[in-house]
Amino acid sequence: MDLGLADKRALVTGSSSGIGAGIARLLAAEGCAVIVHGRDAEKARAVADSIGRGVCVAIGDLSTDAGADAVAKAVGEVDILVNNAGGAGVGPWGRTG
Repeated sequence: MDLGLADKRALVTGSSSGIGAGIARLLAAEGCAVIVHGRDAEKARAVADSIGRGVCVAIGDLSTDAGADAVAKAVGEVDILVNNAGGAGVGPWGRTG
C-alpha cells in the first residue's frame, strides 16, 4: 500500500516492543525515516536493527518533564508523531486536563 509517506520523518513513542514496534515497521515500509523510542536502549536498538537502514533511536522516559524534553531535543522536527507510550493521564505527553 502507498500512503504517500515516503521521505517523512516519524517518531513512534513506545516503539521498543508491541504495537509501537509494529507501527514503526509499517511506517518504515512506507518509506518513512523512523525514530524508535523507548526507555530501554537495548530493546529499542533491537527493534531499530530489525527494521534496517535509516532508523534512529531515541531513549527517554516520557512520564517526566526532563525525559520528555530530552527526547524532544534529541529527535528534533518530525512530520509524524505516533504517541503510543504510556497510558491515559500519564506524563507530560499524556496528560489530561
